[in-house]
Amino acid sequence: VIPAISTYCTWWTFLAYSLSSICEFLTAIISIQRHILIFQPHLLQMRLKRYILYYSPLLLCIIYPIIFYMFAIFFYPCDGTQWIFTENGCGFANCYFIYDKVLSTFDWLVNNGLPIVIILVANIALVVRVIKEKSQRQQIVTWRKHRRLTLQLMSVSSLFLIAWLPSLIIALIQQLISSEFALQIQLDYITELIYLLYLLLPWICLGLLPECVQWISKKLSARGIVINIVRPIAIHN
Repeated sequence: VIPAISTYCTWWTFLAYSLSSICEFLTAIISIQRHILIFQPHLLQMRLKRYILYYSPLLLCIIYPIIFYMFAIFFYPCDGTQWIFTENGCGFANCYFIYDKVLSTFDWLVNNGLPIVIILVANIALVVRVIKEKSQRQQIVTWRKHRRLTLQLMSVSSLFLIAWLPSLIIALIQQLISSEFALQIQLDYITELIYLLYLLLPWICLGLLPECVQWISKKLSARGIVINIVRPIAIHN
């Protein structure tokens, strides 16, 4: 860790934890709001309901993680000597992780585990609702039309599970049973899986917006086109 000082580790963990939790909560809320946008869009036509059901939850997803980690990391009484400067992420040695099992367990369960469960359940439920809606209207359910939606939603859910589930399981075992359980493996390998989320999620989101992909392709193709202008050549005797 460079620079190997307590202030750097404190700010690094605050930013990393806050941004990661914001990403999870936003994805979870958007997964729920997708149900409203598809099946009950009339609820968002009124300004008051739009602010309550749409804008306020998104704003809360940003404000809550910042406030929680500000108090848990900055204001938790600690002398700063717990950091391990030779490990990734300063050893992830926040004071509340080490000294407060209740707060750390709450953090793992609510701020990390709960959004993952919501993302998984909401996306699976959306696919089921779409198929059920088609069946109730006595429309033929063609898997070709729903294949794209299913693959996109399952890709988002699977990515969050792969990135977070191993770390969540190990962290909960450490908090509830043994603090040394798979500690080195978690520091060296398991926590790195989380970065797959931020590397791959933008590409999956592009897959959710085919119009955006077409627009990008059109712009790139237009740059590669060379326009030749033909003008008459004046011949002088």
